[in-house]
Amino acid sequence: MKNVIDPFISLSYWPSAGGFGSNTNILETNIINSSVVLSVLIYFGKGVLSNLLDNRKQKILETIRNSEELCKGAIDQLEKARACLRNVEMIADEIQVNGNSQIEREKEDLLNTASDNLEQLEDPKNETIYSEQQRAFDQIRQQVSRQALRRAIGTLNSRLNTELHLRTIDHNIGLLRTMMNTND
Repeated sequence: MKNVIDPFISLSYWPSAGGFGSNTNILETNIINSSVVLSVLIYFGKGVLSNLLDNRKQKILETIRNSEELCKGAIDQLEKARACLRNVEMIADEIQVNGNSQIEREKEDLLNTASDNLEQLEDPKNETIYSEQQRAFDQIRQQVSRQALRRAIGTLNSRLNTELHLRTIDHNIGLLRTMMNTND
């Protein structure tokens, strides 16, 4: 507890300041020294400060000029890019129109070629069908003629006796002799 009371006790040993007031003694207040220092600072510092401000002003103006030049360059490049874009769009439109018409022409050509190819394939197909029909007809004729020949032979064998058989052979031999005599 003693530590808490010590600061209050030590205050009692300090002399009293006597209150609040103004000091009018010019030498004690140091106004002359302050005004001399301030005057010297203003006299010599004015040039330094104005040089610093002028340099800063020049840098700011130069930065603004550079920014304006860069802005103009960017605007020029933007206009060039827009013009280039318009040209590319026109070319793309032309290519699309030409491409569509080219596609239509090629489509027509392809259809015509396919039609011609179909016609060319129809002819051999028809010829193949015709030849197959002829072959089938020939096979049927051969089968019919074989069957007719078998029936005729069967009929001849059943009706032909030896005497009729010999007469037929003699008759055929006679025909052969006549043919041989006419050829000589």
